[in-house]
Amino acid sequence: MTTLDASIVNIGLPSIARTFHVEISGATEWIIIGYLVVIASVLLTFGRLADMIGRKPIFLTGLVVFILGSALSGLAPSLLLLILARLFQGIGGALIFSVNVAMITSIFPSNERGLALGLNAVVVSLGVAAGPTIGGIITQYLTWRWIFYVNVPICMLVLLAAFYFYREQHPQQKQRERFDPIGATVLAIGLAALTLGLSFGQEWGWLSAGTLATLGISIVMLSVGVYVETHIEHPLLNLGLVSNRVFALANISFMLCMMALFAPGFLLPFYFEQLRGFSIVQTGLMMTPLPLMLAVVAPLSGSLADRLGSRWLSPVGLAIVCFGLFLLSQLNAQSSTWDIIGGLAVTGIGQGLFMSPNTRTIMGAAPRNAQGEASGLLATGRVIGQSMSVALTGTVFAALGGATAGTLLSSPQAQSHLLTSISGLQNTFVSSFHAALLVCAVFAAFGVFTALARGNEVATKKVK
Repeated sequence: MTTLDASIVNIGLPSIARTFHVEISGATEWIIIGYLVVIASVLLTFGRLADMIGRKPIFLTGLVVFILGSALSGLAPSLLLLILARLFQGIGGALIFSVNVAMITSIFPSNERGLALGLNAVVVSLGVAAGPTIGGIITQYLTWRWIFYVNVPICMLVLLAAFYFYREQHPQQKQRERFDPIGATVLAIGLAALTLGLSFGQEWGWLSAGTLATLGISIVMLSVGVYVETHIEHPLLNLGLVSNRVFALANISFMLCMMALFAPGFLLPFYFEQLRGFSIVQTGLMMTPLPLMLAVVAPLSGSLADRLGSRWLSPVGLAIVCFGLFLLSQLNAQSSTWDIIGGLAVTGIGQGLFMSPNTRTIMGAAPRNAQGEASGLLATGRVIGQSMSVALTGTVFAALGGATAGTLLSSPQAQSHLLTSISGLQNTFVSSFHAALLVCAVFAAFGVFTALARGNEVATKKVK
């Protein structure tokens, strides 16, 4: 539901902007970015709370907040109230994200976790695949408000199912643990500032006062956060867990995977719509090979990891991702449908091979009493990796002229331009597109090395 919501809202932004008579850029971007900033800032806090009070109350509270946030977003009479409702909805999303992986790993024994995580990846990938198409249909035949209303009945069913059917063992010795408000506040400010700076860096300018201030605040606050966490009895973020080589390098590999794979989902719609002239629905359909292959491969790779371990599955998966991104970087204005499908399918196969085994490794390297913290760190790495992916590749794409060329190609005046002028714009767009996707391939290549460097999974002990 949360992945479906994220992909649907992107499609509805132009309609929302028309309703409130504003530009798509500027304040409207806060509908997306504000949601991500809130999630990034509180994931670690909610993951730690889940270890203290249990995952079920955190998850149920998240569903209630997400339902209310969705309803308020749909009812919003102004852009300001819509942004505020999305910030509130982001709290619900963070509560859900912070525990969902821990809930899965706590239910299934170690020899079945890979398959369970693979099946979870199926649901996630189907949400990603269906989002653009469903969003386009809802926006075209209903209104953008139904993009948010659709969450309400589905989340209510999940809420009832989780309340009656989900059972968990309560964390041991939770009475002796204390919450760390100082660490939670400092780390939240640092992560929020980092996400904000990465999200708006290209628009504000990387050397602008706003970008430098937000990134500077993030560095200072995260540094202070590390200091606080090393000098407190019950830290929010146990650095003993982060110093575990397997856990740390598996998380870094995951973040590099997000940096490699989130940007193509951001860049390809521009390729399809601005360079190739596809409709929104056609674009949504052309984006589906990657998540569909992920849905097919992830359960198989998870099952293999349960039997053989993930030592080699993760680096091989990222190597295939790297090759798939290279294939996508070769697309141009004349590429066939099969060229596009092939590149996306190869990339999806690689992601499917990597995700389930790597997630299994991360959660397996965390002791039972720190599963919520591990799940929160995993989700935080996802958000930060996605933000860095769009920031870095978007900057490369724009700096080389791809964004300007795409805008001119899709403008109504494009038909009146000389063929030589259009050809020049297409070449500029394609070369910028190629460079941005090759940057993504480099991220995946680095991920191969970090996945190899982490070594084999090891037995974990309780974090003290």
